[in-house]
Amino acid sequence: MIIKDLEGFIHCIDHPKATNEVFLISDGESVSTTELLQKVAKALGKWSCLLPNPVSWMSFAAKLVGKEDVANRLFGSLQVDSSKARNLLGWKPVVTMDEQLKKMAEVYLKVR
Repeated sequence: MIIKDLEGFIHCIDHPKATNEVFLISDGESVSTTELLQKVAKALGKWSCLLPNPVSWMSFAAKLVGKEDVANRLFGSLQVDSSKARNLLGWKPVVTMDEQLKKMAEVYLKVR
């Protein structure tokens, strides 16, 4: 099970074209922060209630309290482009985001 989760890294280690290269690994699914929070809640078996707030309001409030850099990280793009690994190495994901979130939630719920 752990090997399946690390397959992308193992593929990069073993592939001759990966030498001296940097790769970003993802399942190729792009999600917004809202979608990610909803997926995490679902994996934990929880109901999510997210209230819509304009990003401009949240960014302004963060700027007022000196947390503009935190707001930029939170509200900025979370997209990971794994096309380099796919194109150069022929790599394909074996675990989806939903599958991995479910595994992470199961471990979290066991140890808490």
